[in-house]
Amino acid sequence: MKNITPYRVIYGDTDQMGVAYYANYLRWFEIGRTEFMRQAGIPYDQAEREGIFFPVTEVQCRYRKPARYDNLLWIETTLESLSPVAVRFHYRIGLEGDRTALASGWTKHACLGPERRLTPLPEAYARLLGLDGH
Repeated sequence: MKNITPYRVIYGDTDQMGVAYYANYLRWFEIGRTEFMRQAGIPYDQAEREGIFFPVTEVQCRYRKPARYDNLLWIETTLESLSPVAVRFHYRIGLEGDRTALASGWTKHACLGPERRLTPLPEAYARLLGLDGH
């Protein structure tokens, strides 16, 4: 499964040179991941009400070209892998109308239960994510 989310770079996303501040790419990863999970039928607020949390434990981002004020971006998010207690997403961010990525990267998330301790990904979530038999 793949999700593509549009995002327009706002003035507050940029530095004095009009270039998107590097940490905003991590926010854009989060926007893509949130929409991916919503599309899969697991909105974050629902998961949290059910006592399941997905904190970021690792992140990597490779910057190739800058995004600038008012650029319309696409954020492509895919589920890359999972272990019994972790999920890893892959991202590509680019300019609308151009398939070349400005940046790419991944985030790894632990699966925590209500006590905020590692817990196996619920089977229902694995099914919704298309990962039966994980």
